[in-house]
Order: sequence, then structure tokens, then C-alpha cells
Amino acid sequence: MNPEPAGTDRWTAVGHVDGADGDQDGIHLARTVTREVRRTGKHFLPQTLLHRLGEIHTPRTPDRRPHLQAFLDCVLDKHQGRYRNRTYLSLPLLELLLGETHDAPDPNHMATLLISDVIRFELQAEDQAREPRELREPHGSREAVDRDPPDPVTLRKRLHHALRFVADDPRVPDAEDLTSRTAHVPSSRWAEVAELLPRPTATGSGHWFDVTVQPVYVLHDEYFFIRALQAHEMIFTAIAADVREAIGALRAGRPVAAADHVDRATGLFDRASALFRLVATMRPGHFSAFRRFTQGASAIQSEQYKRFEILCGLPTAARLTSGAFTQVPSVRAEAEGEGHDTVVRAYLDLRRSACFGEAEWNRFRGALGGLEERHQRWKSTHRSLATRMLGGAHGSGGTAGVPYLAECLDNRLFWQLGERA
Repeated sequence: MNPEPAGTDRWTAVGHVDGADGDQDGIHLARTVTREVRRTGKHFLPQTLLHRLGEIHTPRTPDRRPHLQAFLDCVLDKHQGRYRNRTYLSLPLLELLLGETHDAPDPNHMATLLISDVIRFELQAEDQAREPRELREPHGSREAVDRDPPDPVTLRKRLHHALRFVADDPRVPDAEDLTSRTAHVPSSRWAEVAELLPRPTATGSGHWFDVTVQPVYVLHDEYFFIRALQAHEMIFTAIAADVREAIGALRAGRPVAAADHVDRATGLFDRASALFRLVATMRPGHFSAFRRFTQGASAIQSEQYKRFEILCGLPTAARLTSGAFTQVPSVRAEAEGEGHDTVVRAYLDLRRSACFGEAEWNRFRGALGGLEERHQRWKSTHRSLATRMLGGAHGSGGTAGVPYLAECLDNRLFWQLGERA
């Protein structure tokens, strides 16, 4: 399947975004560009449009429009030779939406918003598929550009996995009621459930949420795949934050409080694993089709996952010099920095300097063991999913694919503690 040919003449009218209403003009431009991206795929955007956006992307005062600049960072990544996992997932823009105001989502809740959006997208696509072809809008909405939505069985499985993920967020009101009411209802009733799901705020930067999906191709499943990977990044952002809090508690001489933070990080791995079950509903044909245009953007470039890893303990020298870290140079620099702290280092320092009963130490060591075990399970699930989706293909980040993930099973977060953990 080839994307529709994109026109070029109409993009000569795209101008600079200036003036007091720059933010309003910026979101209007972002929505216009996003409609075109979802019509053709980012890989096939017309050169006229890309050149015009490149001119807007180099303003004299970039701080005036951080959201627009982050949006353009992602849209222009292929055109400007900067294409990576971070820009494929629009993380520069998503991260601007975190914690800006008192009602802004934290990373864990942002993951919930992302998967809630998956549910709405899938239901809207289903409604669109039911309409007579002559009534469908030719282009101009994300539903109108949908290609090959899933069959009813796949759709229902996808919706249930997504809803279970959403319901696991304690900030979602009546979450248990949501999951129970959809257990035996027909697809036509899912729209009622979708209306109850959380949404980003309609004010401030929340209106940029809808332009954070930039598929490279035109097949249906890439939209939910991007949202699932974005949610994974948000979950690991939250996990890393809890591990960082555990280090702080150890430095403050509070091993039990540190154990509580480690336990919370461990619990978040359940949410990360739930995302694998959601991704498993992706059709391999769709994945292999759009994956041709994602070479260079790989999960091996996940900065948040590597940041979680280096906060637990310093990786072995072999791992730090491998592709796992050479592809995330900023995180590798953090790990090798003189002031970098880890759970392992803080724990060993506290053991040497403070006296606690065995109950406190056992509580903390038990928490570390739980995190290690859950992390190993997560890696094993990741490998199983990759085996199904990739087969013998290489990874898009230049790795061997499934064999690379198998090798990663030998890595341990707390290897420096040995039997002491």
C-alpha cells in the first residue's frame, strides 16, 4: 500500500508565526501539519512544506514559542537528519506538557492519558469504517486518513487491554466500574465508556496533546503503537523518579522509606508489562510495513529506561561501552560523571556508617530483590514480544534484534552487590 500523493503548491502559503498571538497561530499550524502527516505519513511529507517549516524552525527568539519549536523538532527530524526514537515519539513536546501547572499530569498519569487516547482513536476509527464511503471526509481529520482498521476480535482485545491499563491508575475515578461495565457489553456501548476516560486539560498547553502523534506511514496500527511507546517512556520516567527518591532516603538514613520507594518503582513495572499485552495486538503486517520507515529510531535509544538503570547501579564497563549506551550519550555521560549517585552506592555507604537492625536491612534488601526480579520478567516479556513481531529481523537501532534482547537477560541492576543483595 502506497500513501496518497501529497500536493505541494498549497504549502507556499505557510508563513512565519509571529506576533502576540504566536502560540495560537502555532497550534493552528501544528494541527494543519499534523493533518497532512496523518494523510501521507511523515516520511512522505512534500519538500515544499518541509522547507517552509524549516524556515519557521529557526526563529530569532526561540523561547517565545517552546511548544511550536518542540513540535517542529519532531516533524523535521527526518528532513534535517536528526531522526531518532525521541523525535519519532514526539517526546520533546510531550515532556513540555508535564508538570507545567498544578493541574498538569505527572508522568504516570500522562501514560494513562495516552492510552485513553488510544481507546478513543480506535472507537472513532470503528465509527468511521461503518459510514458509507461517500459520507467520509476526504481528509482533514485523523479518522478520515485511517487505513485498514482491525477486525472486531482484535479491536475488542485491544480495547480491553487498554482499559485495564487506564483503570490501574488511582487517579481515574470509578476505574473498577469502568472495567466491569465493559466486560460483556457490545462494541456499540464502548463509546459511553470512552466519554468517562480522562483527557488532557483543555486550557494552557493541553491543547498540544493531540499533535504528539506523527506516524511515518499511513497504516492504522502505527498510531496506537506510538502511543504505547510514549506511555512506556512516561512509565520509566516515573520509575526513575522513585529510584531517585530511594537514593535520597538512603542518604538521609531512612532505609525503610527507601524500600517503599523501590516497591513503588517495582509496582510500576506491572504497568509497563501491561503495555506489552497491548502492543501484542498489533498486526505483524502493519508493523513490518511502517517499520521500513523507522530505521534509526529504536527503543535502544530510550533515555528514560537507561536513566532508571544507571540510578540503580553503575552498569558493567562492557555494557557502558556497548550500543546500549553509545546510542544515548547524554545518559552515558551522567553515569560516568563524578557526582553521579546510585542505589548501590548509597546503600553500601549507609551500611558502613549507620547501625540498623536486621529487620530494616532485610526490608530494603527484599525490595531490591523484588525490583530485580520484576525487571527480569519485564525483559523476558519484551524478548517474547519481539520474537513474535521481528522474527529474525535486525533491530531498527542496528542491533541483532531478538538475540540482543536475549543477551540483555544476563544484565542485572544490582550486580555490584552480589550475594549481599
